[in-house]
Amino acid sequence: MPSPMTGAQLSALYDQENRWAEDDDFFLAFVNERPESRVLDLGCGTGRMTLAVAAAGHCVVGIDPNPHSLAAARRKPGAEAVRWIDGTSAAIPRGGLFDVAIMTAHVAQAITDDGDWSRTLADIQRALVPGGGLVFDSRDPVARAWERWTPANTRGVHSLPDGSMVESWVESATEFDGLVTLTERRLCNGSAEETEISVLAFRTEEQLRQTLDRAGFAVDRIHGGWAGEDVGSGQGELIVIAHKPA
Repeated sequence: MPSPMTGAQLSALYDQENRWAEDDDFFLAFVNERPESRVLDLGCGTGRMTLAVAAAGHCVVGIDPNPHSLAAARRKPGAEAVRWIDGTSAAIPRGGLFDVAIMTAHVAQAITDDGDWSRTLADIQRALVPGGGLVFDSRDPVARAWERWTPANTRGVHSLPDGSMVESWVESATEFDGLVTLTERRLCNGSAEETEISVLAFRTEEQLRQTLDRAGFAVDRIHGGWAGEDVGSGQGELIVIAHKPA
């Protein structure tokens, strides 16, 4: 039986499935509002945004708990300009070192436990300078995005740098108590089907505001879309912009 996909292949597949888009433009523009900032990219993954921020002249730390993602990030051009750390928010350098913190690609939803989410926000708050900014995205549960995560809507075929061909698709379970189970299925070079199961947290706008307040953040605004639309505008996003009070 063919071997399962390697960590390097999974990271390459992620990059194939997640290209630069309007959300990346939004995050980069937010960071660039503060030239030559010290930036924390928490949940940096394979480094798409991290490297773009570094290339824009900022001093960047990228943190992620997936060693394969970080290995892929370290292999990319410009990676030497970034400090890469394997870990969660507990590994954030402390002491008010950062002007800006970002969590992109809905990584906030991967922190499903409410206690872990509260600790993550508290860790970020402690790491920011007074007045430091935080921005992250989370899908609005009102939009029920998981109902569109079906094989018919998500199936695709991807060619990886090593020559492998991967067919992948996604299925989701019904939301229960704010949590959605996501099942990704993959076929690599005709191998036996591989399955990866993950869980995403869909927090409401009010829940996000409450947890940010408890962590010591002031919420500046929450958008519903990447062009600054109101919540409920149709894009199904909750794009949170907050800061640590001076």
